[in-house]
Amino acid sequence: MVTRLGQARPYVLSLFRIVIGLLFTCHGIASLFGVLGRPMLSAGTWPGWYAAVVQLAGGILVTLGLGTRTAACLGSGSMAFAYFDVHQRAGLLPIQNGGEAAVFFCWTLLLLVFSGPGVLAADRLLTSRGATREEAGTRRKRHLRVPA
Repeated sequence: MVTRLGQARPYVLSLFRIVIGLLFTCHGIASLFGVLGRPMLSAGTWPGWYAAVVQLAGGILVTLGLGTRTAACLGSGSMAFAYFDVHQRAGLLPIQNGGEAAVFFCWTLLLLVFSGPGVLAADRLLTSRGATREEAGTRRKRHLRVPA
């Protein structure tokens, strides 16, 4: 049972990344274009409009698995800023101040920074040959080491 779960882990991580990325993208789309039950933000308004741009761009990149760690780090930071600058004014706890989504996105995106995109990521398709060369070079170096 444990080995089956372990074998599925990279795929489940990819699915987790895709779902979080899609949800983050939806938040950006809703705020930028005034859809999905949200009012449209005026272009250039601080900080909401800029956060929505980060959500849209970062969400798309996380969903695709392109530059996942960087996009997730920027998204996580923007959600931390949103929580402490906007939500916390209304109360200390997320349940009091309506900041649950900001907290969830902050921590789930931070998890992706450290765990990576999983096996089903566009980054793997673009760098698979380069990674293979690096791995081969590392193996050669290990094999050619001379004991001291």
